[in-house]
Amino acid sequence: MEWFTAPEHWLSRLVFQRALAAVYLVAFLAAARQFRALIGERGMTPVPEFVRRVPFRSAPGLFQWRYSDRLFACCAWAGAALSAAVLVGAADAVPLWAAMLMWAVLWALYLSVVNVGQIWYGFGWESLLLETGFLAVFLGNADTAPPVLTMWLLRWLLFRVEFGAGLIKWRGDRCWRELTCLDYHHETQPMPGPLSWYFHRLPKPLHRVETGANHVAQLIVPFGLFLPQPGATVAAGIIVVTQLWLVLSGNFAWLNWLTIALALSVVDVPALTGGAGKSPWQGTGGGPPLWYAVLVCAATALVVVLSYWPVRNLLSRHQRMNSSFNAFHLVNSYGAFGSVTRVRHEIVVEGTDEELLTEDTVWRAYGFRGKPGDVARLPRQFAPYHLRLDWLMWFAALSPAYARSWFEPFVARLLEGDRDTLRLLGHNPFPDGPPTHVRALLYRYRFTTRQERRATGDWWDRTLVREFLPPVRGRRA
Repeated sequence: MEWFTAPEHWLSRLVFQRALAAVYLVAFLAAARQFRALIGERGMTPVPEFVRRVPFRSAPGLFQWRYSDRLFACCAWAGAALSAAVLVGAADAVPLWAAMLMWAVLWALYLSVVNVGQIWYGFGWESLLLETGFLAVFLGNADTAPPVLTMWLLRWLLFRVEFGAGLIKWRGDRCWRELTCLDYHHETQPMPGPLSWYFHRLPKPLHRVETGANHVAQLIVPFGLFLPQPGATVAAGIIVVTQLWLVLSGNFAWLNWLTIALALSVVDVPALTGGAGKSPWQGTGGGPPLWYAVLVCAATALVVVLSYWPVRNLLSRHQRMNSSFNAFHLVNSYGAFGSVTRVRHEIVVEGTDEELLTEDTVWRAYGFRGKPGDVARLPRQFAPYHLRLDWLMWFAALSPAYARSWFEPFVARLLEGDRDTLRLLGHNPFPDGPPTHVRALLYRYRFTTRQERRATGDWWDRTLVREFLPPVRGRRA
């Protein structure tokens, strides 16, 4: 069965699997550390209420049968532990069937988390991790050479990630076609990073170059993934460089890192090294077990069939981005920033411990870990870690509709001094007890100019727009 395996890709498979395990580790750690306040039994959108409304067929997973915060914590920490074990090579130290079981458990655990995560897990990189994790089940381990079919499925996934993102931009906001979107994007993206101010302040001609290069990388280069080597490796290398540029310019959880991992799976190491690094199976004559070949072929057939929906979506003028077409998040559509906001709005949440509100009431702001707040605070780098509350606050600032299900429960927990909720924040201005009132104001934020930065030391300038939520009184007030 020489046609079935690609022994020359043993090193690229190894790097890909380790990188995927690292992403799984980050994802499970984020789930374990944030779930109680978000979706726990006393969370803003509790899982028990969700599973009473949503049947198993719509959101399959472990927590449809039973949920408790303790069980969720056990699953999340177990996923983190298993991810760490795979990261250091445990899946290559066991028989092939056991390695496949390890990857399958990781996928099933994270599927269970995502399918009860509701709005907090409604991001494209969740589905991307699940689809990638599913393919990893059939990628094999040190007992067998990488299967050709699974390696091509990884390319197909990478193609859809990149080409889908390129199409949604080209079809969406006209600023992408006019090469002006990056005049705004670095400033208005959901969570700027420590270098975003500098990217935003690049000369506008360089922004045009950035935008044009993005179109090339996402609309043309992905087709190179299907070229003979070393053409496919060159295409993958361009994608890696593009993704590293995005890593430097913002915080997009593990989206960029997982895309880089997928691109590394395409790289033909022997072609780059002149034949060095030959696989341990070359010349051994050993083939994969028949049962394994059957499973890989079955998984490939399943992906081919399910690809109908994302392909139809890619060809549609009404293309949807980051959509799952089945409850298992297999073979999804991807894309980002089909529209770019020109103005940045931020919600600033404030509290006071005064019993009676007057015009002279002193309000103190809560600080978030990642999203802009204090104008003098340099944006931080958090990716690949995902700050779910901070991201949802960005969406809420775009429209109150995004916050309808969770913002008032969030405020209520601040008024209670809920410890799990406060752990999600970067600064609690009321360490000695909860406030009597909480309110939220909507501000327009913009990056300071170079002159303003030198004069004030601030990274942001802000202007009050309106009240987002009028003062809410706590029970003890």
